[in-house]
Amino acid sequence: MKVVLDACVLYPPVLRGILFGTAAAGLFTPLWSDRILGEWARATVKIGPEAEALARADATLARAVFPRACIALQRGIEARLMLPDENDIHVLATAIAGHADAILTFNAQDFPRHVLSAEGIERRDPDGFLWELWSRHPGPVGAEIARVHAEAERRAGQPVSLRALLKRTQLPRLGRAVTAQDG
Repeated sequence: MKVVLDACVLYPPVLRGILFGTAAAGLFTPLWSDRILGEWARATVKIGPEAEALARADATLARAVFPRACIALQRGIEARLMLPDENDIHVLATAIAGHADAILTFNAQDFPRHVLSAEGIERRDPDGFLWELWSRHPGPVGAEIARVHAEAERRAGQPVSLRALLKRTQLPRLGRAVTAQDG
């Protein structure tokens, strides 16, 4: 399954870590454009002055790890598209040009299902998408969740509740499922 990762799902490091890890495990093929990666990097500025530089470094690493993920925008595609927020047209154009099956985003209102379905693309929310991946592939997804959880605890310097971490990352369904299995 080819999935365009909207900038909003790349911003939270926990979510990005799980997505990149499950993609590296071969559970789906991530797609993006340079513009999407740039939006992600610019969004991090609110964290602090060095955050954008770190995000750009992470984007460079992502390009190296997933060399076929970056889709060149085709202006002809963008010109024929309409979305509630014209600033999101490039995301749909990336999905079309990359022959994506879905766009992964938190912004449901900006990507109406009827517009996407006319292009053969579905809109997926990160929680449902990752819950589905975990349901089908609990081993590899669980390993990525454990890796990201361990990194969060390392950075915090103390134990961090996995369920709370996933809930803060807007993955409550996944958090309930994973912690129920462990409990």
